[in-house]
Amino acid sequence: MGQFVAYLRLSRDSKNGSNYGLDAQRRDLDVFLSACCPDADGCEELGSYQEVETATDNDRPELTKAIAQCKATGATLLVARLDRLSRRVSFIASLLEEKGLEFKVASMPHADKFQLHIYSALAEQEREFISARTKAGLAAAKARGVKLGGLRPNQERARAAQQAKADSEAERLRGFLSAFTTNTATLAQIAEALMAAGMKTPAGKTVWQPTQVARTIRRLGLER
Repeated sequence: MGQFVAYLRLSRDSKNGSNYGLDAQRRDLDVFLSACCPDADGCEELGSYQEVETATDNDRPELTKAIAQCKATGATLLVARLDRLSRRVSFIASLLEEKGLEFKVASMPHADKFQLHIYSALAEQEREFISARTKAGLAAAKARGVKLGGLRPNQERARAAQQAKADSEAERLRGFLSAFTTNTATLAQIAEALMAAGMKTPAGKTVWQPTQVARTIRRLGLER
């Protein structure tokens, strides 16, 4: 029988549950437990821990308890999505290397340790680019004569500002999407990878459609 200890995390800045809430995480964990353990013995959830902490905060008392139970029982730590553990690649890497600990990600049930490390590294790179790319996009818009902030005198300037915002939002995904330009992954597979890595669409949504992936790739000039 597969034994698991579940860990759920909600960001402190999204207590209303809008950012992949606890109910959504619980649903994905239940799907994993029912679908990924089809043998006669099935799966057993030995414990469940949840806390409200930011993804960049490594002080996680509930996660520490969950890991302790895993080591004591030989169970596997189970999270719904990789960013529920952390958004820091160094933190993910330390867990991957920790002796006596195995963990699974429900949204990537077949990912091995190498793939999980790559996903976390790409996600961190994407976040580091957000500030620089956004500033560059706004600077380019300003150079085109777009008035940033305040009231816009006409629809043309409003559209230009929207275009600049869309460009900057797309740019934050360049580091992640560029990794797929040299392989044979389909748009649907890329969409699944984006959601698994916890990356939002340029419109701020958590669900990606293949058509959105295609538009973003075109906007970034990353067509294969």
